[in-house]
Amino acid sequence: MKLTVLYRGPLSGCNYGCEYCPFGKWKQSEEELTKDRADLERFLQWVESRTQDTVSVFFTPWGEALIWPWYQQALARLTHLPHVERAAVQTNLSCRLDWLTDCRTEKLGIWATYHPEWMKRARFLAQCERLSEHGVRHSAGMVGFRRFADEAEALRRELPEDTYLWINAVKDGLDAYTSEDVERFTRIDPLFPINNTRHPSRGRACRGGESVLSVDGDGTAYRCHFIKEPLGNLYAPDFDAALKPRPCSKDTCGCHIGYVHLEYLELDRVFGSGLLERVPATRLWTGGAQRSASRISQS
Repeated sequence: MKLTVLYRGPLSGCNYGCEYCPFGKWKQSEEELTKDRADLERFLQWVESRTQDTVSVFFTPWGEALIWPWYQQALARLTHLPHVERAAVQTNLSCRLDWLTDCRTEKLGIWATYHPEWMKRARFLAQCERLSEHGVRHSAGMVGFRRFADEAEALRRELPEDTYLWINAVKDGLDAYTSEDVERFTRIDPLFPINNTRHPSRGRACRGGESVLSVDGDGTAYRCHFIKEPLGNLYAPDFDAALKPRPCSKDTCGCHIGYVHLEYLELDRVFGSGLLERVPATRLWTGGAQRSASRISQS
């Protein structure tokens, strides 16, 4: 079996306080952090036991994980397991990076979000450069608020040409885009039109629930983060029986970590082995790539 697990434990606190994010205002107690660490350890032991499978793990925490040493150690531990193909994490990249020396970095993926209201651009660029020095495949990205457009353009100019910069579209009506805004963000990220679309998904084939799972700290498994119908518990002896093809039950899917697994979009071909850390298989800033992005967003 080839299985990708999106793990989201009880960690919800963050060292940033972005106004649009509820978790930036939440500080966890020592008791809550102890539970998060224990839940993560149980999950790691489960991954270690799955030697008959090929497993990839993607940490998608509500809060910021890499400021805590147990997540740094978890990534190092996972990358040294022969049956683990990929270990990736979403992060604001504010942490120290000395733990990278403990990893097999060819198996490590970093999805790094730049928050210009909380980190200086020079600091973020230096962190990305450090990842490159260690041979860590990574993407960089920003939330696509219109007020951040100048900063996004500046970041694109200063990042190495081979680093993908994605823009996450704001879809909740807080920052409605004009056609000029869409064109501007698309010049930065040719795949922006795909992210700026709520893709039809009801009844469509999706790898969620078959070869891709979302798992919480207690082991409750779901087909994805956005459908809260439990499939069972990951740690139950008979859990594997729950893994099977199942069509999406939602009308649309608008988040990258969800729609990237919709089969008809064929985004596995766009991202290849960089699917979890959001790194496309080829450079996207070409006319052909932009036409391909436009085709997918209109599917």
